[in-house]
Amino acid sequence: MTNRSDIPVSRRLACSVCGTEFACNPAGPCWCAEETARLPMPVAGEDCLCRDCLRKMAGQTHTPPNR
Repeated sequence: MTNRSDIPVSRRLACSVCGTEFACNPAGPCWCAEETARLPMPVAGEDCLCRDCLRKMAGQTHTPPNR
């Protein structure tokens, strides 16, 4: 079990797609928890996406095929 004191309060990240810097707060409320889009966790060597890239990526994965 993870000790809550081991979880950083907040951290600065750079989006793994576009490089935009943003804040992440895994120990408390974070903007990503408010998003309806859900993607798989990043693979090894990648990190979180900014809000715009998360929304774009989610739109690509949930767009129905053209018929």
